[in-house]
Amino acid sequence: MEQLVAWKSSSRRKPLILNGARQVGKTWLLKEFGRMHFESVAYVSLDNDPLARSYFDSGFDVERIIASLSLELDMDIQPGRTLIVLDEVQAAPKAITSLKYFCENAPEYAVAAAGSLLGISATEGSGFPVGKVNMLDLYPLTFAEFLDATGNGRFAKLVDSGDTEMMGAFSDRLSDLLKQYYVVGGMPEAVNAFVAERDVRAARAVQQEILDGYVNDFAKHIPPRLLARTMLAWESIPQHLSQENRKFIFGQVRKGARAADFEESLAWLEQAGLIRKVRRVSKPHVPLSSYCAMNAFKVFLVDVGLLGAMSGLESRDVVNGNRVFTEFKGALTEQYVCQQLVAECGLVPYYWSAENSSGEIDFLVQDGGSVFAMEVKAEENLRAKSLRAFKDAHPEVKAVRFSLSGYREQEWMRNVPLYAISCRGLWA
Repeated sequence: MEQLVAWKSSSRRKPLILNGARQVGKTWLLKEFGRMHFESVAYVSLDNDPLARSYFDSGFDVERIIASLSLELDMDIQPGRTLIVLDEVQAAPKAITSLKYFCENAPEYAVAAAGSLLGISATEGSGFPVGKVNMLDLYPLTFAEFLDATGNGRFAKLVDSGDTEMMGAFSDRLSDLLKQYYVVGGMPEAVNAFVAERDVRAARAVQQEILDGYVNDFAKHIPPRLLARTMLAWESIPQHLSQENRKFIFGQVRKGARAADFEESLAWLEQAGLIRKVRRVSKPHVPLSSYCAMNAFKVFLVDVGLLGAMSGLESRDVVNGNRVFTEFKGALTEQYVCQQLVAECGLVPYYWSAENSSGEIDFLVQDGGSVFAMEVKAEENLRAKSLRAFKDAHPEVKAVRFSLSGYREQEWMRNVPLYAISCRGLWA
């Protein structure tokens, strides 16, 4: 919301595209933003409004488009006072192109577009308005936002304070809340269901509905030649994350498969915001992007709760620590850490592995001029042989271990509780 307010008041404001996977709350956020910070909201959903879609099919005369919207919505659309929201914009590719003309010919109007599968649809047929839009990304709720939403905001404030002694006193409670987050995740409707019923099974039912909706989107939007392969790649993600090294292996998607068989499908899933590729780097040097391999990566889902649902994990197994969860907890924990690094910290995660040995660093991130090497432990296991060897070989990196143990600072590394990733002052 703060970023949207800054966008509204910017002297260099352009039409806005709010990116994010289906069901992360884009529509609600834009409507709430309009309600709070504008006199009126001109909202249209292009997915189920063929009349509105026709306004963009007839050309890019901005004044005509605005006049048509005003007539349909029976309202005055005023520069600076009305927020124009073009929802489900993927249903009308020319509406995406029109943002260029709003930028060039009518910059006084505040226009925001949102939609699922935006990246793919935007490139089909009519072109993306490169350089003519501002873009923001919306992710599922982070752990801190989950704490606020579930009535545990005081614990979010505690973590934010960086008071490691107080966190240590409440570590059992924070760890229990983290396990709860592993199950419920951050999809807003799943969190709402959990808050309303105080039952993780209600959240799991919503997660299954969301996953079903994603599959329906596949059938609706993916070219037929890619559909079967995309489904195979999508369904293989939990299996890949359950492996010890998490690396995505094309041959495990389908016997004998090569990268060329599935690259386009993975690109589709990534542009739709449903997955995140974490690429391997060969050296921990700045900038990390210069040392990343395009053909070696891990694939994580958009949300930790959806990963549990997709894996068939019973919610009670995660909460109670039963055997099934114990075997899969490393995958859920790495998924959680990846999400927090991206959504809470605004960082791009990579990983490192040795060419001819088992050594691996779970995540590397670049923050400013420093590289942080991160090892992730699902519980309180404090052995960090790979991290120690990596630090010895690359003394310039900063070593961090995330685990359920309390905060401690050693000569060569810091141990930070998993629930405190958002407090960057503890590790950055």
